[in-house]
Amino acid sequence: MTKPDSLIDKNYKIAVLLPCCNEEATIASVVKDFKQHIPQSLVYVYDNNSSDNTVENAKQAGAIVRYEPIQGKGNVVRRMFADIEADIFVMSDGDGTYDVSDSASLVKQLIGEQLDMIVGVRVPDEGAHRKGHSIGNFIFNKIILFIFEDKYTDVFSGYRIFSKRFVKTFPAISKGFEIETEICIHALDLDIPSKEVPVRYTKRVAGSESKLKTFSDGFRILRAIINMFKEVKPFTFFNFIAMVFMISGLILGYPLIITWMETGTVPRIPTAIIVMGLIVLSSICVTCGLVLDCVAKGRKEAKRLSYLIFPVTPKEDS
Repeated sequence: MTKPDSLIDKNYKIAVLLPCCNEEATIASVVKDFKQHIPQSLVYVYDNNSSDNTVENAKQAGAIVRYEPIQGKGNVVRRMFADIEADIFVMSDGDGTYDVSDSASLVKQLIGEQLDMIVGVRVPDEGAHRKGHSIGNFIFNKIILFIFEDKYTDVFSGYRIFSKRFVKTFPAISKGFEIETEICIHALDLDIPSKEVPVRYTKRVAGSESKLKTFSDGFRILRAIINMFKEVKPFTFFNFIAMVFMISGLILGYPLIITWMETGTVPRIPTAIIVMGLIVLSSICVTCGLVLDCVAKGRKEAKRLSYLIFPVTPKEDS
């Protein structure tokens, strides 16, 4: 176990952010663990319509409790990032599955290496991951790797350390569990300095249940990835659609072209109209991709300039 480090040489203000919904069985121990390992931090528990004793247990453990009435983890993260002022932000789940004993050393890594995000890559104990979640995590990681040239191996980790300039310039559009995907794609799009560090991931204690629904949340995450693909890489996105239209048109039109070359006539007029429509749609998609690519580059420049407004977190010895 890591001894609590002194992280106040430069008077860093550290905030621990814990989004919660019905975690009465674990929230007190999570709050106490963070207070033990980062004693100078302020621990915030953001309650998201809990119907059990989560709020009371968090207050008794010494947390500052705030509320977000709009259901969904993304809504909670947006509210936390907007409301809390700090130099370093530590975000974790309130279910007690992440081993936070090295949280102080992770904060020191963020400061020492002047990073903007550290992702805690889950190293699960036996039985800690539900099978459906493990398969979904693997598939979505591969999809994001293919589309965005992803350097992350655990996109859905809920344990992260952030700098102020990341938190205060992150748009946080997502409403649910797709928020972690948005965080990673945002970091990839702006080439934000980040790294992954393995952390132990344990089984949930009795009385604590996962809020992630394998299929419904899986579809939400897939939809979010497609939407972000369109927003971040519109030229590639629309060119892919254009290619589908063009190939479909060529497949349907090939027999017509052969017949026309042999006989000089086009016997299937409806098919010819469909082929022309597909080719026109393909051209429109290419044009949309070109125009929206310019828009996306302008948005990226604006996000980058917003990010650069905030100074890098200074090193302890600087």
